[in-house]
Amino acid sequence: MKSPLRATLVLVTLAVCLAPSATAQEAARLARDQAVVSVIVELFDGMRAGDSAMVRRTFAPDARLVSTSIRDGQPVLESVEIDRFVEAVGTPHEEVWDERLWNVEVRVDANLATVWTEYAFYLGEELSHCGVDAFQLFKDSDGWKIFQIADTRRGADTCDIDG
Repeated sequence: MKSPLRATLVLVTLAVCLAPSATAQEAARLARDQAVVSVIVELFDGMRAGDSAMVRRTFAPDARLVSTSIRDGQPVLESVEIDRFVEAVGTPHEEVWDERLWNVEVRVDANLATVWTEYAFYLGEELSHCGVDAFQLFKDSDGWKIFQIADTRRGADTCDIDG
């Protein structure tokens, strides 16, 4: 397995397939959660591959990306335009961009999903930063799409990596 998130997907799939006591409702919930998380897996697989088309497929057209951090002792909120992010992913770079997730929590109501997860971002093999990702997804006739990602960013020296 290349990522803890992919391992989580396998475990969810096994739970759906092998849990004899799982009710039809529980199985449907697990399958739904897996469908939500698979969009995030596709996003990060696309980032690792530097594939901007793969990354673009995961987002709603007007998606937002925002990050919070502390700079010079002050809280900072920064936004990145989705087109700029997708372009950056597809621009050749030496190091693989590898975001690893763990402690993934999925919440869904109708066609709205929230995924809250800890992450560590690596440039190649070197830890760059870590924090929490908060994904918001919407399900339409084409399936689940990310319409917002908000994250915290902490320096590598403050990271307590479980994943």
